[in-house]
Amino acid sequence: MEQPLADSRLMEASAGAFSVLLLAFGALVIAVLGAAQRLGLLSRLVHTVDTASIQHGGESVAAVLRAHGVRFLFTLVGGHISPLLVACEKLGIRVVDTRHEVTAVFAADAVARLTGTLGVAAVTAGPGLTNTVTAVKNAQIAQSPVLLLGGAAGTLLQNRGALQAIDQMSLFRPLCKFCASVQRVRDIVPTLRAAAAAAQSGTPGPVFVELPIDVLYPYFIVRKEVVPAMPPKGLMGRVVSWYLENHLANLFAGAWEPQPEGPLPLDIPQASAQQVQRCVEILSRAKRPLILLGSQALLPPIPADKLRAAVETLGVPCFLGGMARGLLGRNHPLHIRQNRSAALKKADVVLLAGIICDFRLSYGRVLSRSSKIIIVNRNRKDMLINSDIFWKPQEAVRGDVGSFMVKLVEGLEGQTWASDWAEELREADRQKEQTFREKALMPAAQHLNPVRVLQLVEETLPDNSILVVDGGDFVGTAAHLVQPRGPLRWLDPGAFGTLGVGAGFALGAKLCRPDAEVWCLFGDGAFGYSLIEFDTFVRHKIPVMALIGNDAGWTQISREQVPCLGSNVACGLAYTDYHKAAMGLGAQGLLLSRQNEDQVVKVLRDAQQQCRDGHPVVVNILIGRTDFRDGSIAV
Repeated sequence: MEQPLADSRLMEASAGAFSVLLLAFGALVIAVLGAAQRLGLLSRLVHTVDTASIQHGGESVAAVLRAHGVRFLFTLVGGHISPLLVACEKLGIRVVDTRHEVTAVFAADAVARLTGTLGVAAVTAGPGLTNTVTAVKNAQIAQSPVLLLGGAAGTLLQNRGALQAIDQMSLFRPLCKFCASVQRVRDIVPTLRAAAAAAQSGTPGPVFVELPIDVLYPYFIVRKEVVPAMPPKGLMGRVVSWYLENHLANLFAGAWEPQPEGPLPLDIPQASAQQVQRCVEILSRAKRPLILLGSQALLPPIPADKLRAAVETLGVPCFLGGMARGLLGRNHPLHIRQNRSAALKKADVVLLAGIICDFRLSYGRVLSRSSKIIIVNRNRKDMLINSDIFWKPQEAVRGDVGSFMVKLVEGLEGQTWASDWAEELREADRQKEQTFREKALMPAAQHLNPVRVLQLVEETLPDNSILVVDGGDFVGTAAHLVQPRGPLRWLDPGAFGTLGVGAGFALGAKLCRPDAEVWCLFGDGAFGYSLIEFDTFVRHKIPVMALIGNDAGWTQISREQVPCLGSNVACGLAYTDYHKAAMGLGAQGLLLSRQNEDQVVKVLRDAQQQCRDGHPVVVNILIGRTDFRDGSIAV
């Protein structure tokens, strides 16, 4: 009995040892395969390296942009990104270089807003990218589909002290919907396609693609930089040489294999039929309905003319904000412009269409507790901000705003509301505008009355104009007095309240709409950010017209700082000759002051004519202080 038992134990031990060896062998195989995968040895079984090709990754970038209908690339040149700039130019994409990277992104943002498609900017590594942070954050809050392409140090030189090398991905992840760093040339096309789709899907926003320098340049140049001309001696030298050769091969393996370059399908959320029907029922019982339309309403796929028709058919009085300004044209009977807070308190049903309850609606406190609130937005988190604190929605609908409005009108076909409600709101408008006319007649202590100047701007503004606004007090006054003539003809920074958007927005707007007159309304403080870009306008023959409300100060801040804190510290500027500075950059410059206050319209007409003749123009308007915006706050 003992011998069979011993044999059995020996067999069990042998089997156990075999299992251990098998596991060890399996682990070794897995480790070897993992190492081979990391070193790219497996992918090279599928993809070949064309060492004779003179193609480069910049051509792949340009091909994808062209396939997505991109017409303009905004940039400030840098060696990291030169190949993609040259390639875009060769494919007919207009490359427009600015004097500051932030302007390039603002210009791309304007293109995105006005076209409903992708706006694209490309900047060099390190400080080139950090200079864009404000504009990228502005695009995120404004929900603009902007693609930012950033140069970077070579893939082998990351974290090794290369020129302008920083952790760019960590910087942009909080700002962008999609961030990716391309590590191989063949990954350029699919990465850019995914980025473009992410930018325009769901709630639109900026995306960032990092393009290291060695994925953009051709093989022969990269090889010269990566692989030493004289291979190092010794075993370690041969190992290093093999590693560098292998890395180079992985960079370019399959680089020029054909790939689809066109747009991927977009994911645009839509309201359910049941939600639309519940909203139809709420609105059908309203006596005093009110609509607030925001920028999201102007996003594709519903075109502006179809949205306008839906709003007119619905027949509900509305306030327009953001990119929805101008949707109904000038002086439309349904468009209420003044006394929004009072109107919201009186309404029994309020539809917030692409509007959220942030500081612009006093975090929801401006809404009446007795009102039924319907809110529609692509972004559920934004849609419910501050709910159950200061306000509560009856219906919260996640979906595309324009599509929802069209479906709502179909459900309410034939529905009408008593005309006395709209007439009550219009009468309040007329009374408020009468106070504006009275304030316009009051002389300022010095220089020109800004209210009167802006009234004359409103009278002079042509139907084909696009308004770009950048500033505080002067622009805040203009928002009450100057009306965009149609949809997608008003560009402001949005909820971030960024100063410095003016030149970039004007650049993008004029390129998108070359037949439009681009009028930029600047505060003198804000114009300081944009002045140098008149060099850009001159070089690229971009005729835009800047009107500067020059009151020698950061007046929106001083309005509350002085009475609250008793000091005007840091709020004072000078009545600078901005028109002469613009002339020094090659633009045309005009001055408006008390000496020619009876010539305001003539000077504006002269500026228009100079723009039509192809010149960018700066009109420096010396204005005084008024009490028009007393009580307004800057925080």
